[in-house]
Amino acid sequence: MDGHHEALRVEEGDVEAHDAPEHPEGALRGIVEREQHSFVWREACDAAEALLARRFVEGGLAAEGLAADRHIDGGRRARGRVVARSERKRRGEGEKPFGAGFGFQGLLADVYVKMHHCPQPIIALVQGAASGGGFAFALAADIRIAAQSARMNAAFIKLGLSSCDMGVSYFLPRVVSRSVAAELMLTGRFINAQRALATGLVSEVVPDDQLEAAAQPYIDEMLAASPMGLRLTKEGLNLATDAPCLEAAIAMENRNQTLCARSEDFAEGLRAFIEKRPPVYKDA
Repeated sequence: MDGHHEALRVEEGDVEAHDAPEHPEGALRGIVEREQHSFVWREACDAAEALLARRFVEGGLAAEGLAADRHIDGGRRARGRVVARSERKRRGEGEKPFGAGFGFQGLLADVYVKMHHCPQPIIALVQGAASGGGFAFALAADIRIAAQSARMNAAFIKLGLSSCDMGVSYFLPRVVSRSVAAELMLTGRFINAQRALATGLVSEVVPDDQLEAAAQPYIDEMLAASPMGLRLTKEGLNLATDAPCLEAAIAMENRNQTLCARSEDFAEGLRAFIEKRPPVYKDA
């Protein structure tokens, strides 16, 4: 998509079809057939963990590139940053503890933090089952649209783990009521598309074959805003959600409006409104 800003879409559901290795069955069969000892399961877990780590490293680096880029069309710029950061990592420069000291757990969790803080709005399209980390991906997005087949759950509790993982304990109570969040997290129950709509978890429910098209009006309307206005709105919304008081939220709003009012895009927006034409923003 051309222009100075771009709304990003994250599609959830059928994760295996997109993220599986080229020959997953052969790889797993080799592990299982190697030996029938107690360490076979550990090796299988290590192989799965390595695969997930590689996928999340790629996603995390991409999100980090977006977070570091103030432009809304950060996709192309982000890819450049990924390469540069990966090269530095191979050389061992500025190396940090793996997963901020929490290992694989910290590595995964950091992806959701970067999604939350990157300036580009993220639209999650949820189709089929979005469980555990997939549920967290949807929650970390700014807008969620569900297909009729969508169902989501905090699956960690079903596996002997806590449901407080990957930011779910932060995002979910802020999106739905604390009571609904407690229900979903303490039981691991699935929430279907219609109930997700009723609780405010998603903005819209559409037929599965119309899911991608349903995102386009949101994208078009966001692209009609000024890049700075869009960035500062996402930033302000995130900050206001955790603001300690009304005065703190208003102080942040005043700061953002002052920054926008000093931009050339604000003058262009006023001219376009008076002249009854679409504005042409230059992110200046």
